[in-house]
Amino acid sequence: MKGPLDSRQLQAFLILARTGSFTQTARELFLTQSAVSHSMKALETDIGCRLLDRLGKKVVLTQAGEHLLGHAAVVLRELAAARDGIELLGKWGRGRLRIGATASICQVLLPPVLRAFKESFPQSLINIEPGDTRELIAGLERQRMDLALGLQLPPDDRFEFLPVFTDELAFIASPLHPWAQAGGVARAEVAKQNLIIYRKSSHTFRLVDDYFRKEDVVLNAVIELGSMEAIKEMVKLGLGVSIMAPWMAQTELRDGSLVALPLGRRKLKRGWGVLHWRGRRLSLAEETFVGLCRSASADMVRTPDGEG
Repeated sequence: MKGPLDSRQLQAFLILARTGSFTQTARELFLTQSAVSHSMKALETDIGCRLLDRLGKKVVLTQAGEHLLGHAAVVLRELAAARDGIELLGKWGRGRLRIGATASICQVLLPPVLRAFKESFPQSLINIEPGDTRELIAGLERQRMDLALGLQLPPDDRFEFLPVFTDELAFIASPLHPWAQAGGVARAEVAKQNLIIYRKSSHTFRLVDDYFRKEDVVLNAVIELGSMEAIKEMVKLGLGVSIMAPWMAQTELRDGSLVALPLGRRKLKRGWGVLHWRGRRLSLAEETFVGLCRSASADMVRTPDGEG
């Protein structure tokens, strides 16, 4: 299989096709006429057929030359566009930011982060792809995203984890729920309660399940929903309780339509952070994004009573 054609030879070929003159082509390329002639012979040898015919002092294209002309123009335009794009990336504020994040992070944390990010990088192109943490890792593997903001999973040697914040899980219930009325949760009642969760396959549910199994509490009545908003609405209606971090229901906790209750004496915390390929140096824009996430999350994870 032959290698790609020489771009310098293609450039000379395009000019020669336009001018029909070796002399004019040499002048535009700041080369000697013999250098242009040698370049065209090398191109014809590489392709394996004649591209040019001489008619007196005029140079015209053969049928093969006409065929190459259209392709050569496209190739050189694409190369020029690639160069221009790379040069733009080197300028301040240019570039792209491809982020993967969980649905709750997209809804609560990212809006203030991206607003601040745009002030520093107004011309940066931003792409956000939502998903759970394992879906985000798949996105990193397929090169669809550069950074993934999700939960801390067991270590993976392929990726580096940059901690951003830690949250604590709690029961979320309607203010009319008996647990809210009593101001606490009796352990014997946990297994009897309808528990409304996002996904049983999620890392968070595994953490919750392990937490209660250590106390010989089995979570039996589990309802799965694919939307955090739907979960909160069902909890408001008194159809069950959920377990989530208070920041995921900060609006509802603030207006009193939901209340947060401790899981128990032991705390159940999760680490959140940014994953990226190990060994890949972050750009200035990416480092700025991580710093803004840390700053914004400091206020986000505060509980309604002001405690961290």
